[in-house]
Amino acid sequence: MLKQTLSHKLQQKLSPQQIQLMKLLQVPTVELEQRIKDEIEDNPALDEGREQVEDDYQDEYSDDLSDSRDDFDIDDYLDSDSSYQTYSNNSSAEDDEYSIPISGGETFQENLTKQISLRLRDKKLIIAQNIIGNLDESGYLRRELINMCDDLAFKFNIMAEEHEIEEVLLEVQQLEPAGIAARSLKECLLIQLERKLLRDVEERDEVLDAMEVIEKQFEAFTKKHYKRILERLDMSEDRLKNAIDEITKLNPKPAGAIKESAAPIQHIIPDFILTEEDGELNLALNARNAPELRLSPTYANMFEAYDKSKKTKEDKEAVLFIKQKLDAARWFIDAIKQRQNTMMVTMQAIIRHQEEYFVTGDETKLKPMILKDIADKVDLDISTISRVTNTKYIQTPFGTFLLKSFFSESLSTKSGEDVSTREVKKILQTIIDEESKKKPLTDDKLAVMLKEKGYNIARRTVAKYREQLDIPVARLRKEL
Repeated sequence: MLKQTLSHKLQQKLSPQQIQLMKLLQVPTVELEQRIKDEIEDNPALDEGREQVEDDYQDEYSDDLSDSRDDFDIDDYLDSDSSYQTYSNNSSAEDDEYSIPISGGETFQENLTKQISLRLRDKKLIIAQNIIGNLDESGYLRRELINMCDDLAFKFNIMAEEHEIEEVLLEVQQLEPAGIAARSLKECLLIQLERKLLRDVEERDEVLDAMEVIEKQFEAFTKKHYKRILERLDMSEDRLKNAIDEITKLNPKPAGAIKESAAPIQHIIPDFILTEEDGELNLALNARNAPELRLSPTYANMFEAYDKSKKTKEDKEAVLFIKQKLDAARWFIDAIKQRQNTMMVTMQAIIRHQEEYFVTGDETKLKPMILKDIADKVDLDISTISRVTNTKYIQTPFGTFLLKSFFSESLSTKSGEDVSTREVKKILQTIIDEESKKKPLTDDKLAVMLKEKGYNIARRTVAKYREQLDIPVARLRKEL
């Protein structure tokens, strides 16, 4: 039975334009450039360049400024069997699409395979390739040799004893870089020291001492129990210090040297540029964030022509197709302009809040600032501020920084003043840098020193900040 009822319903919907703007806000400069290129390729009604202003002399040289799309024919789209060309989808998926870049460098396994192919043949080469294939990202062999015997039997129908695989493993360990295919950190360091012993005659004594420390007192060395090492090896402090210097020059992750040389260099492109002139701060958007876009004149004229003469069904389809493309182009241009405006307004608010820091470049001048502080100032939602500041960089006279790094929680001092946690971390870093490395300060002593400077901070908070600064505990900071 049909029945009519009245009801109140509250709904919140995002238009396609709003979704498009939100997506554009969160992309950095490099991705924005690619996004614009893709849009221009997909939408022929969108052009690069400034809007042309009509004047009285336009007809005199209009032939010289003919649009490059004059050879475009709408019938090529309408006569096609594919219906997608006259369909415009202005909706957005719920989840963002992320593309994963493909690494184009040579892997360290490929590099090692090329080297070993010049040294071994037949059965030994297959065993070596199997060893290389079992290396982890750091270049270590974590698989037991006895298990590799079964691997070779099942995969390659090759019967090999454990001692045979170990012989081939020693060949692989002779490859570059030194330390590759080691089964432990201790073995990795010893391989590098043995290689260095054959090359450097001048530092022979220091290398031999380093090998003795690693072979006999490796566990004590990793825990920096230097007194124990001195007693057990009957070694002078100077000799131990020279040995430690040799060990610290070694590479604990040998495969990293190959990967770093093959990896492409990534340059940071700032989204904002901040300059100072006569004590005044001047903010500007990177020019690559402000592209010149316009509607295609050819499409605009074509729309007028078809709209005036719409008589047949084909003409109506042409008008609908052109209108969809022109609307999409207008939406995209407006979204780019809104993106520029939102980014500038947000960054200006951040600069006003942290003006003292941007003038001096001193991190201790940073004030506590959270997303809500900026959102309230510019009258925007917190999620919008998060999108603007995420993965965006600003170039300043004293360096290029991630916008997120200017945000921090507050901490109360003894005087009741709120200070940024960044300021506390900076002071903590300074105290640790100036400490005696023979007797590093514990977290308890660091907490006491910070309280003496007026910062109410607990020991566990000091430990948290120290870990965030990637600073090890006092025992591991100890030096001779």
